[in-house]
Amino acid sequence: MSEPGPPARRFDGKVAIVTGAGQGIGEAYARHLARLGAQVVAADINEDNGRQVAADIAAEGGAAVFTPVDVADPASAEAMAAAAVNACGGIDYLVNNAAVYHGMRIEGLTTVDLDYFHRFMAVNLYGALYCTRAVVGPMAERGGGAIVNQSSTAAWMPVSFYYGLAKLGLNGLTASLAMELGGRNIRVNAIAPGPIDTEATRMVLPPDAQGAMTSTLALKRMGTPADLVGALEFLLSDDAAWLTGQIISVDGLQVTRV
Repeated sequence: MSEPGPPARRFDGKVAIVTGAGQGIGEAYARHLARLGAQVVAADINEDNGRQVAADIAAEGGAAVFTPVDVADPASAEAMAAAAVNACGGIDYLVNNAAVYHGMRIEGLTTVDLDYFHRFMAVNLYGALYCTRAVVGPMAERGGGAIVNQSSTAAWMPVSFYYGLAKLGLNGLTASLAMELGGRNIRVNAIAPGPIDTEATRMVLPPDAQGAMTSTLALKRMGTPADLVGALEFLLSDDAAWLTGQIISVDGLQVTRV
């Protein structure tokens, strides 16, 4: 049997911004979109990581540039969009992946420091709105586009801290933006991963907690970033041309919604 060839370059001529592209799932998204032919704008608050991902993509024959961004700052989001237009000529796709997750505090809503909570929500919820607002104009000028937000199955689980609250809010934001932007031919959907084996998850969940979690899944293993890239590709592509406002769980059946 012959080895499978490289994926078809179905996104040739497209420009995709990926926030939080410097590591973990965001890095996997950026690399996958570049392999599909997109010009990738790797955006991250960590300049060293973001620059390295963009350089690695270029070294592998892809097209990528780095731009710094603090998604919690509307002015920084606007600068990111302007940098993408200046470097690549426009914007077709936005992947709102950036989040406070690596090393986040695990505290209850009634005890967490409010300054930390406000910063957390500004990144994990409002950041997707700020980045979306920044790209709507350039996307509309190209005839439309697609946005994918990074949610989580925690949105539907009674987790005892604010991560699930932020992701539940992001689901509502996804639906609201889909309704508002549909008339401009901009689709907005979200991916809700289950437990994904990344460095960040290993910091948040100790091995015994990971084992207890995966034992409850239908597919009894941690997911990987590679398990998510197909869903992202589909949601950005014309195969999903009549799909918007949806939250797609990619979770090994951690949650059931019927």
